[in-house]
Amino acid sequence: MMKKNIENTIRNIQQHLLQMQNAEGSWSFCFENSVITDAYMIILLRSLEADEEELISELVNRLWRLQTREGTWKLFDDERDGNLSSTIEAYFALRFSGMVAKEDKRLQQAERFIEKNGGFHKAHSITKFMLAVHGQYDWKHLLPIPIQFLLIPKIFPVNFWDLSSYARGHLAPLMLLKDLRFQLRTNDTPQIQELSRFISEVRYSQRELKLFSKINEGIQSLASIPSHLHQQARQFALKYMLQRLERDGTYLSYFSTTFYMIYALLALGYKKSDPVIVKAVQGLKEMACETKNGLHIQNSPSTVWDTALISHALQESGVGPDEQSIEESVDYLVRMQHFKYGDWALESGVRPGGWGFSESNSIHPDVDDTTAALRAITYAAAGNPHIRPSWDRGLDWILDMQNRDGGFPAFEKNKTKSILTSFPMDGAEAAAIDPSTPDLTGRALEFLGRQAGLNNDHPQVKKGVEWLKLMQKDDGSWYGRWGVCYIYGTWAAITGMRAVGVSSSDKYLQRAKKWLESIQQKDGGWGESCYSDQEKTFVPLSFSTPSQTAWALESLICIEDKPTPAIDLGMMALLDMMSGTKGITTQTYPTGVGLPGNFYIHYHSYRWIWPLLTLNRYKEKYG
Repeated sequence: MMKKNIENTIRNIQQHLLQMQNAEGSWSFCFENSVITDAYMIILLRSLEADEEELISELVNRLWRLQTREGTWKLFDDERDGNLSSTIEAYFALRFSGMVAKEDKRLQQAERFIEKNGGFHKAHSITKFMLAVHGQYDWKHLLPIPIQFLLIPKIFPVNFWDLSSYARGHLAPLMLLKDLRFQLRTNDTPQIQELSRFISEVRYSQRELKLFSKINEGIQSLASIPSHLHQQARQFALKYMLQRLERDGTYLSYFSTTFYMIYALLALGYKKSDPVIVKAVQGLKEMACETKNGLHIQNSPSTVWDTALISHALQESGVGPDEQSIEESVDYLVRMQHFKYGDWALESGVRPGGWGFSESNSIHPDVDDTTAALRAITYAAAGNPHIRPSWDRGLDWILDMQNRDGGFPAFEKNKTKSILTSFPMDGAEAAAIDPSTPDLTGRALEFLGRQAGLNNDHPQVKKGVEWLKLMQKDDGSWYGRWGVCYIYGTWAAITGMRAVGVSSSDKYLQRAKKWLESIQQKDGGWGESCYSDQEKTFVPLSFSTPSQTAWALESLICIEDKPTPAIDLGMMALLDMMSGTKGITTQTYPTGVGLPGNFYIHYHSYRWIWPLLTLNRYKEKYG
C-alpha cells in the first residue's frame, strides 16, 4: 500500500512541477519573507514622490493581512509577542503610505507595542538606519566608524575587504549615509520620533572597542591630507556600488542593498530623476510576486535556485535528461552560468564558472547555487560535449572555493576574521564574515561524491569530512546557517558524508541518527522553529513541515539498510502532508534563513522539491 502511495505521490509532484515550468525552461516560485521589503518599498516610493498608488495600495493590503490581533508583525508564526523591528517598519510604512488614518486603532495598537518594548533603540540596526535616513532617529547612535575605514589597505590586519561580500554590499551605502548624516524628508514624511524614547549613552563591549582601535590604527597609517582622505573614501563607496550594478539596475541583485544605494546616491547629490535611480527602482518593482496574502516584494528572486533544485529533483525521480522540459531547464541553467570576475576572485585564481541565486545576478555567485546547478546539468554534461565545459568550469570553481579550514563558505573563501563579528551592527556575528558552515560543506561534499565521483581518499574531500566531524554538536546534530536549522545542518552533513563514502556505522553518523530519531514528532514528521538559530539549540515546532520532514527522512534513509519504525512513521507523515489534508501553516512556515534572528524565508518550492527527492530515495533503496 505504501509503495503504491509513494509512486502516485512522486507522479503527482512531477506533473505539478512540469505544469509550472516557464517557457524559457525555468521555474519561478516566490521567495517570500516577512514585511521588511514591502514596508521599505512603500517608504522608498513615497520618499521619491513616485506616482505608484496602485502598487502602494497592494503592499499596504499585504501589511494589514499580516498584522496580528495584538497589533504587531512577526518574522514567523510562533514568534511569541511579535517582532519589534518588523512592527516599527510596517507602522512607519503604513503612516507614510497616506492611505491610513493616524488614529486607526490598528496603528495605535502597534504604537503601544513599540513603546512597551523599548522604542526604536531596541530595534535592529538596519531598521534604525532606515529611520535615520527619514529624520526619525539620531545618526550619532549609529556606526561609530569613520568612512576612511573603506580605504585601509588589504595588507592591514583589519580592513573593508576582510568583511563578507554581503556586509561590504550593505556597508558602502550605509557608511556614506552616516558620513553625510543624510536625511530625506518630504511634506508627507510621518513624524514619529516620540516613539524613539530617551537613550542615555551607547556602551560598547571590550571586543568592539578593540576592533575600533585596530580600525583607527589602520586609518592613522593612511598617508594623505585628512580632507582628501575623506573625499577619497566617499568616492570609493560610490565607485564600489556603481561597479556592482546589475543589468536590471539593482545593486548586487538584492532589494536591501539597492534600497540603501538609492538613498546614498541622493545624499551625494543625484537627482530623483537620475537614470541610475529610475532603473534601480524599476528593478525593485520587478521583484514583485503574488502570495496568498497579496503582492510581495522579494529581497532577491530565487529563479536560478528553484530551477536548479527542481530540474535535479525531477531527473532523480525518473524524468529523463532527454525530456524536453529537462533539456530546456539545462539550457536555461547553462545560460545563467557566470563568466565575469566578481569580488570572489580577489581570493581566488580560478576562472569564473559559478552560479548566482537570481537571473539578474552576474557577478555574485555562491557555492550552494553552483552545486545545485551542477547537479541539474550532470546527466546532460555526461552525454553532450557542448555542456561538459560548463560542468567542468563549475567543478573547478567549487573546488577552489574551499576554505583553509576544510569547510565551504557561501560567497567568498577565507573571510573568517572573528574580530569582525564585533562590528557595531546587529547581526554582525552572522553577516560580517563568511565562514565555513556545516550545511554548505555537507551540500558541497554531497555533490562532489554523488555527481563528481570523488570520495574520502581525495585530499579536499577528506579535509571537508574532517572539518564536519569537528563541527558536530554534543547532542549529535550540526548547525545549518541557511536553513532552519539543526535538522537542515544535520541532513546536509549526513548526506554529504555518506556520498563521499563515510560508512553508515561511523560513530558521528550514528550519533546524528539517534538525535534525529529523538526529535521525531508524535505525528511521525519533523518540525523545527526559527527560534533555533537564536537560542543556538534545537527548538521544536508544535507541527511538522514537509521540507524538514523530508530532510530528516533522507538522512535516516542514507544510513539504514532497511526501513526502521522511525522511517516508516516518517514516510506516512510525509505522504499525509503531501496529500494536502494538513493545515496551511505546515506548508507556509519559513524553513530558509537569510539572516539569523532577522530574515527568514518561505521558499514556495520547498514543499515539492525535498519531498520528491526523499520519496525517490526511499523507493530506490527499499523498493
